[in-house]
Amino acid sequence: MLSAETADLLALCVLAVLGLAAVGWIVAELRRSPFTPAQSLLYALNYVVSRLLWRARIEGSLPVSPDRGAVIVCNHRCPLDPSFMALAVPRVVHWMVAREYCEHWLMGPLLRLCEVIPTSRGGSDTAATKAAIRLAAAGGLVAIFPEGRINDRQELLLPGRPGAALIALKARVPVVPCFVHGSPYDGTTLGCLLMPAKVRLTFGPAI
Repeated sequence: MLSAETADLLALCVLAVLGLAAVGWIVAELRRSPFTPAQSLLYALNYVVSRLLWRARIEGSLPVSPDRGAVIVCNHRCPLDPSFMALAVPRVVHWMVAREYCEHWLMGPLLRLCEVIPTSRGGSDTAATKAAIRLAAAGGLVAIFPEGRINDRQELLLPGRPGAALIALKARVPVVPCFVHGSPYDGTTLGCLLMPAKVRLTFGPAI
């Protein structure tokens, strides 16, 4: 029969071993992950919020092998649309984002953490296009909203821009269409964060 002190010591040893095993497992997972530790933390938070608050579900999977680049094109109904893409793709997705958002004092650091590509809204941005081509050609995923802005109208899609096709052709990678349905949007970013929703993201076949 163990004494109370021995039993307590044994319990502490077991807890310590379990704690070290958990830390070791986390470290091993982070080393295998394509994300940095900060990105992993951000994406884990995004996973919980997107699944619980916005009830996001993914239909299909990215039709591209893990070592191949692609250009993902998506409709744009809400500032949070990239959050739903993050649930579906276990890789860093380099979104092309308006430069003014990347330079914002609050949003800028977050967007840089997500490795977005800053781009100018007006006219063609040669530097951003070249950066996107290099990333896609090297096996990265580049994502674009061809509509260029949030579609708050009744139309299914706004007229698109040809940038995605140019990047895909130059990088020699496929274009992957996806569609987001049910994104929360009340005209403000803060309102989106607080609105419940039922979101579905669907992948189409690679082109």
